[in-house]
Amino acid sequence: LLYPTFLQLTQVAAILAGSKVSLGAQNCSAEKDGAFTGEISASQIKDAQAGYILIGHSERRHVLKETDAFLKQKVERVLEQGLMVMLCVGETLAERESGKAVEVVLGQLNAALSHLNGDEWRKIAIAYEPVWAIGTGKNATPEDAQAMHEAIRGRVAALNADIAPKIRILYGGSVKPDNIAAIMAKADVDGALVGGASLKAESFAELIRLAK
Repeated sequence: LLYPTFLQLTQVAAILAGSKVSLGAQNCSAEKDGAFTGEISASQIKDAQAGYILIGHSERRHVLKETDAFLKQKVERVLEQGLMVMLCVGETLAERESGKAVEVVLGQLNAALSHLNGDEWRKIAIAYEPVWAIGTGKNATPEDAQAMHEAIRGRVAALNADIAPKIRILYGGSVKPDNIAAIMAKADVDGALVGGASLKAESFAELIRLAK
């Protein structure tokens, strides 16, 4: 699954046609349609042949100040188009050091997903990305990742017991070839959301090989 920039969506869609690699967009508008100059709607992303939309990436939450309520609207726009949501959740360093990491992450999850029905849950994937481990060179230990992923899966089970064993929960945060295997070995880690390391073709290819 690749998430190029908006300007590259149609080009990448053409390259991926007929392959097993899916295409996603990095964000979408919280509005269905209307005069919102510069925004890109979920329906436009669907027209570009993307099947996934990334919602709530840490930069959207913490740099651009998108609120839980605003991100819930985006989730609804994606689901209206029949597309897959990749919801990102994660805590800051201050929140982790104060012992609130799980509370914060599950609060973000509840705000965006607790209203969904059974069919809608089948269109959801979750990415746990500790904010303090993104682009900093720091990363959560495999044990840190497993503990949070287990908590996330437990909360999903409380909301929809049938979907909990099936939902994909990815880890993102300074994922590199030298740590991917240990993280992926954990029971509740179903994949990785790779940022900076995906920009170097050789290391990204090695990361994919190790993840298998």
